[in-house]
Amino acid sequence: MNAQESLLPLLELSGVRDAVASARAAIDEVHSHPANRRGWPATAAEASVRAARASAAVAGGATEIPDSGEVSDPLLAGSLRVAEAIGPLLPTWQRAPLQALARLHVLAAADLVGEDSDQLGRPRTSEVVSGRLDLLAGIVADAHGPGQGTVPGPVLAAVVHGELLTLAPFEEANGVIARAAARLSVIGTGLDPKGLVVPEVAYFRRQADYHAAVEGFGTGEPDAVAAWIVHCCTALEAGAREAASIADAVQES
Repeated sequence: MNAQESLLPLLELSGVRDAVASARAAIDEVHSHPANRRGWPATAAEASVRAARASAAVAGGATEIPDSGEVSDPLLAGSLRVAEAIGPLLPTWQRAPLQALARLHVLAAADLVGEDSDQLGRPRTSEVVSGRLDLLAGIVADAHGPGQGTVPGPVLAAVVHGELLTLAPFEEANGVIARAAARLSVIGTGLDPKGLVVPEVAYFRRQADYHAAVEGFGTGEPDAVAAWIVHCCTALEAGAREAASIADAVQES
């Protein structure tokens, strides 16, 4: 059994299969929107910016990009750098997830700890952190290797997201990194290959539910883990509606 197959029992948890199916259907539908057939680079670019702004806001950062384009808020600046790197980082994420996480931290936290800090790109020194990161990296690499697709994309993304939030492996910007890693998983598994969906907006709008759900995930209790996965799937559905609104605006312009 490869590492990703260790997640298969999660599909049997209450509500998970139905939530996964609903998320997939919503994402498939938005990919068929007329504006996303040929004009998807424009809608994907807008989705990326909205995702970055929402992710920064969940972390306590600013949401607005000044008209000058000069972003002074360190969380928003880092989140925008991360968003720009998602496409180029995808092959690294699929092949060497730990290397991708290190790069995400460099991008997300540079203005928080200083570009010359020896913290950048380095997880906290701990056997627990190292062991759990290695396990997570094995799951991610297996999910993108031979036999990929054994675990549905929404489940993989939820586990990656929840584990990184719970583990908080870096000194700064763990939330931004966790949400970016989930986005990489959603794109890399083929669930949303064009990066159109914006679940980060749902996390921002339902922050109390988001934080409560991930706290439950951290307990490892089956019902709480199921609730987190369902929460993430619901956010993907909401993110698909956000993507549809972007596509509608592009089509009308």
